Amino acid sequence: MPAVRANGLTIEYVETGDRRAPTILLIMGLGMQLIAWPDAFCQGLADRGFRVVRFDNRDVGLSTKFRTDNVFSRTATLMRLLTGGRFTAPYTLYDMAADTVGVMDALGIEQAHVVGASMGGMIAQIVAAEHADRARSLVSIMSSSGDVHLQRGSQHALLPLLLPFPGLFGHEHAIRRSMETLRSIGSPGYPVSDTELRAKVERAYARSHHPAGFVHHILAIAACGSRVEMLRRISTPTLVIHGADDPLIPVAAGRHTAENIPGARFRIFPGMGHDLPTTLMPVLVDAIAEHCHASGAKTSGGQTTHS
Repeated sequence: MPAVRANGLTIEYVETGDRRAPTILLIMGLGMQLIAWPDAFCQGLADRGFRVVRFDNRDVGLSTKFRTDNVFSRTATLMRLLTGGRFTAPYTLYDMAADTVGVMDALGIEQAHVVGASMGGMIAQIVAAEHADRARSLVSIMSSSGDVHLQRGSQHALLPLLLPFPGLFGHEHAIRRSMETLRSIGSPGYPVSDTELRAKVERAYARSHHPAGFVHHILAIAACGSRVEMLRRISTPTLVIHGADDPLIPVAAGRHTAENIPGARFRIFPGMGHDLPTTLMPVLVDAIAEHCHASGAKTSGGQTTHS
């Protein structure tokens, strides 16, 4: 896979589709690699007339890593965060947004349709607000406004994220832990088989295993706090997508995001959790492609659609 230098870092990326077509830039979420964007999803968008670029965020996959001393220091930092103590984040979501713009610069992309999932949605929001001239449109998927008053995810979904880090007790433990985590936040209306889930986890583990990056991403989110005031400055056409059955970031967080972005459209997908289900892929591709194609048209505010 190719890489570029962006914002002082090495960022790994993959392109799909015609380079002359409008660009969709995909930003993945917490601790997830670019391969978490399914190939069929990317090809579907390319088939709809887009150049699709996905990349590994800093601290994940094959991009630049930020090291910490050991698993115990990472655990202590995470516990300080969870108990309201002081912590130091090695970087913030704003730095990761600058990475995104750096990738665009390195690839000669003047403007892009910026599409982010979960933490990637938060980064995409910052790009649209702070680098408005670079965002042709915004799609925020299963993400949040960061408002501290919003309902938290279920204990069942959050607990696996707080257990001892994958890999501490060997390869098989790491695979099983990752499967349990993905299963706990997945889509109840679109269940995935153990065979498919294990293949996905094994592929990610073989490509890169860097637990420290997961903690750093959590700290980056926590260091930014609420983005509500920032969201109100976004003027680019925006689509907010959320699963009605998301156990990690409840649907109310998606609704709150849409309510605070002027003119944003909000689409709810019943049965969808905190993942990109294979069965739902064609519908998601259509929704995103239609939004991006229509991004130059005038949008109306406060629309909610149940798909």
